[in-house]
Amino acid sequence: MNKSKTAEAEENKSLSKTALRRQREREQRYESILKSAEILFACEGYVNASMGRIADSAEVSVGTLYFYFKNKEDLLVHLLDKISFELRELLGSEFIKADFSLDGIKNAGHVFFEEFCLKSPEKLAILFKESMGRSRLVEEHRKQIFDKLIADVQDALVRLSGNRNLRYQSALSPEIMAVSILGMYERIAYHFLIWQDSSKEMKMISNDTVAFILGGINNLSRK
Repeated sequence: MNKSKTAEAEENKSLSKTALRRQREREQRYESILKSAEILFACEGYVNASMGRIADSAEVSVGTLYFYFKNKEDLLVHLLDKISFELRELLGSEFIKADFSLDGIKNAGHVFFEEFCLKSPEKLAILFKESMGRSRLVEEHRKQIFDKLIADVQDALVRLSGNRNLRYQSALSPEIMAVSILGMYERIAYHFLIWQDSSKEMKMISNDTVAFILGGINNLSRK
């Protein structure tokens, strides 16, 4: 006997709920693995953090870990993608909220140092330290990440000039400033938070760095 349409619809609904539940579980395992890797890479170092330790920390089997990621390098690449997406969202939201004004550049700097650096030290360590010099694949991936971050800042600077009717000294000025800003973010965070713990002075460091950046922008622009 053929199933009634009602029974078939109920069965399909049940299957859909099961599929959705399994999808959520897969996503939760994926996020749990990334979080465990983030903590271990930052605290123990990428070289010392084994796939077995990551699996134990995430409470999954090693086989499950390899189902999601080909190897530790692949796991690091996915983790870098996640961190860079969060950082770009964090900075980009400040540019947008301030309508790509000078306040957006200023607020993005404060958010980077006082939110990202202080509240996400593991992400900071992975992006600026533990992912450096690992392999050609990882280095190429890091380059792509920083190229996107530089492009974001460059776009904000170009929009800033349009909003304020400014002209930069040369066509390369926005790119040069964007590279310099990201370089300052990296080196200052590395110097004051990775090489030494100056987290208690981060507010002052943030203020000085942002003031320096704004001064540079003003010096390279004119009405």
